[in-house]
Amino acid sequence: MDFEQWEPIYEKILRDFGWERKKDEDAAQLLSRLLQGRDSDLEVLRDKIEEKNILVCGKSSSLSSDLEKIDFKNYVIIAADGATSTLMEKGIVPDIIVTDLDGYLPDEIEANRKGAVMVVHAHGDNMDKISIVKELKNAIGTTQSAPLDNVYNFGGISDGDRCVFLAHTFGAKSITLAGFYFEDENVTEIKKKKLKWARKLIGMIPGIINFH
Repeated sequence: MDFEQWEPIYEKILRDFGWERKKDEDAAQLLSRLLQGRDSDLEVLRDKIEEKNILVCGKSSSLSSDLEKIDFKNYVIIAADGATSTLMEKGIVPDIIVTDLDGYLPDEIEANRKGAVMVVHAHGDNMDKISIVKELKNAIGTTQSAPLDNVYNFGGISDGDRCVFLAHTFGAKSITLAGFYFEDENVTEIKKKKLKWARKLIGMIPGIINFH
């Protein structure tokens, strides 16, 4: 989804949550400065995703049981932030981690050290965390506001739906979801709102999307 398509959706999301666009833009600028001089070759993502069967792992409580039913050899794995810890506990290093750095960072750093590409997202509430990119290899920056030369916007607002937008953008053959529970009542009100948006946004993406 190009930014012209995404921007009106983004503006609705900003109004719904009461977020300030300038904070997102400031965060994107900071991430851009931190990534200056670093190679952020998007072909790394294309090589991993294009024409592949993608398993997107969300961080709901159902993920662990969902994973018991899946043959990982059939998939390239994209982890949404905190899902990384569940995967690593099972000895599975995700191929790509999409994160706004809310998860358990030692696990994400370890996965990155073992080869996971880190797609690090900057927004108005995580500017104090994004300096972590200086410690990462294979790090690519994203924003939910207007993209910059080295900070991209593939669509999506939370880690899980951004994973799906990423897979779609880079030509996944199919996308299967595990650890997604849009009706979770055991979360905060703001998380419930994010889950509603995640379901809506994922529903906008054409292609083969399967639920485990």
